[in-house]
Parts: sequence; structure tokens; C-alpha cells
Amino acid sequence: MTFVRPEVLTTPPVHHGALDYGELRHLDLHPDDVLDFSANVNPYGPPPGVRAALEAVNLAHYPDREALALREALAAHHGVLPAHLVVGNGVAELIWLVALAFVRAGDRVLILTPTYGDYARAVRLMGGQVISCEASPRKGFTPPLEAAERLLAEAQPRLCFICTPNNPTGQVVPADLIQTWAARCAHTLFVVDEAYINFVPGLPSAIAPARPNLLVLRSMTKDYALAGVRLGYAVGHADLVDGLARVRPSWNVSALAQAAGLAALAGQEHLKRTVRQLGEAKRDLTRELEALGFPVVPSATHFFLVKVGHAPRFRAALIKQGILVRDCTSFGLPAFVRVAARRAEENERLVVAFKRVRELTGMAGRCSPTSGYPLASNKKFQNGLFWKDVL
Repeated sequence: MTFVRPEVLTTPPVHHGALDYGELRHLDLHPDDVLDFSANVNPYGPPPGVRAALEAVNLAHYPDREALALREALAAHHGVLPAHLVVGNGVAELIWLVALAFVRAGDRVLILTPTYGDYARAVRLMGGQVISCEASPRKGFTPPLEAAERLLAEAQPRLCFICTPNNPTGQVVPADLIQTWAARCAHTLFVVDEAYINFVPGLPSAIAPARPNLLVLRSMTKDYALAGVRLGYAVGHADLVDGLARVRPSWNVSALAQAAGLAALAGQEHLKRTVRQLGEAKRDLTRELEALGFPVVPSATHFFLVKVGHAPRFRAALIKQGILVRDCTSFGLPAFVRVAARRAEENERLVVAFKRVRELTGMAGRCSPTSGYPLASNKKFQNGLFWKDVL
């Protein structure tokens, strides 16, 4: 006899990027000796003032369970009311809260894939049914919008998860189209993960708190480089926010995370400057990888897919050189790794490692970079245009 729910036993785990400390110990590597290109985090670090804010926190006090000061600051930043915001322990926690608050056993949930695996896992653990709408590698992973519209009409899902810019492809679904879908499909709750939106300057957000079936998730761990403290928030109609607040654990956001978030919000110039530098570094990096014969999939963000032929073997060869990339097999893409650009001098180390693996093993994308999608170094992508500009 087991007391564990069947959904828990039959739902497989989700693999993520970032350092695996058990793996590093097995390889006799110290974390400081590994350059992490697998995590889509701002490599320039958090804005000035964050460290001082952390040092000022009284660790003997419980945090504000409502995160009131941070919610007020975020509300002012987005031009909404604090009642339209709830703060979480990263977007990952908010995804679980969405499933707990809104997904019932048997509910159909539409997910645009390939994408972050926790959407489907959270849905399945609640007994929901996942409907996938998959983008094609042959079309450069451009979002399958017509197919999604058909499924929204035919399946009438209770929820629809959309990651934009998408992880791992870096593709974008226009915010105005999402709002149109939400207006047309009142029976569906659209959950829009905009964790990476700040890496694409000028990209419109889908935030619309007056709409009762549209919830936007935002992360502060990626763009503000706060992954170590975990911080995210959701913006939406007051009824949706209240639903999330009712199921969240007490004191789910630490005092350290709240202090870091407040200090980070004051560092907008740092964010703009580093995102601009990161965009330049990404363009140089993609050109160098393509010159080595590794096809790079166009992406609106600083992270992108690279076709290497056999992702698990390629990742294993790189980590022995102190370079970590994201094996995309868990996304259903065993021929691709995901790379998040870092500082220019660090990117050069990645290029050297790619070249060395190619020379030692003969591994590469094994196809022309232009077979199936345009070069990532195409000027249209350098100028910040997205998938719709190359259709």
C-alpha cells in the first residue's frame, strides 16, 4: 500500500540547467572552475546596492508575509495597483501555485512547446491533461500560431501556458495577439511567462490587469541576477492574484529576497547597460560558432539553440573543459544545446572549447546553418527583430 497519489508516481521529473553540484563533485570540479552557459542569467551580476541591502537585513525577524513594500514598488514600476501583484519564490513557485489554484483533475491545458518543463509537470501532478502545440525545428521554431488558435477553439482548454520570449528557443509570441486570444477565449486562463522579457529591449508586455483571464509571470532572478535568492511575481486581475495568494505558503518570500528585489528595482540603468552589452556579446558569439560549422537558431534573446548532433555527448565533453551548456534532450531536442551568452572574454573560452571538441570528436551540427532556418547573425536579428520579420 502506498499513500502517494498516482500522479506523483507517474509524472517524471523535469531536468534543468545550472550547476549540478553532485555532478561536479563526481568530476572533481569546483563550482568556481566552471563557466556556466546553461543558465539564462545576466552574467554582469546584480545592480549596485543589492549587496548592501542584503547585509542590512535582520535575519532574526520574519519577513513580511505580504511583501508589501516590494509589491508597492513593483506596482509603481508597472503602473498597476498592489492588489494586482503577488510575489513568489521565483517563477517556478508561481507556476506550481497556478496549478494548485486553477487546475482541476481532468482539465485540458494547452502548452506551446518545446518549452520550460515545469508547466506540464505541475499540470499533470494536479491530474490535468496536457495538450502540446509544437513548433518545428525546420521552421526555426517559429511559434505555431495558427495551430494554437485551432486548438484553443476546438479543445477549449481551461489554461494555456505561453512562454515569451520562450525557453529554450528565444522565440516571441506578440503581446497583442495574446490579448486578442484572451478576449476571444473567455473560458481559458492565459498564463504568460515573461521571465526573459527584459533581455529584449522594447518588447511589449502582455500585462493587462483589467482582463480576468490573463496572468503574467515575471522573474527577477534572470535579468537582475538574483538567482541565488529566488524572486518572481505575477501580475493580473485581482481575482487571479487573490487565488494565488490563498494557496501560497506563509512567508514564501524571504526577507533577503524582498530586500534584494527593492534594491534591484532601483538599478534600471545597470539593467539597460548590461542588457545592451549582452546583446553585442551574443551577436559576436553566434557569428563565431557559425564560422566553426555549428548552426545557431535565431533568437530574440541572449540565449539560443545550437545544433551539435548529439547533445548529451557534446555537453559531457565540454564540462570536462570547465564549460557548461544546457543539453536540450529534456526539451525533446537531443541534437541541440542551449547557450546563454556571457561577457565577451568568457564567450571566447566557449568558442575555444567548441573548437576543441569538434577537433577531438568530429562532432558538429552536421548540416548547413541555412538548412531550415536563417543564420542567427542575420542583420534582422542583430537589429532586434523577431520571428515574424523573417516569415
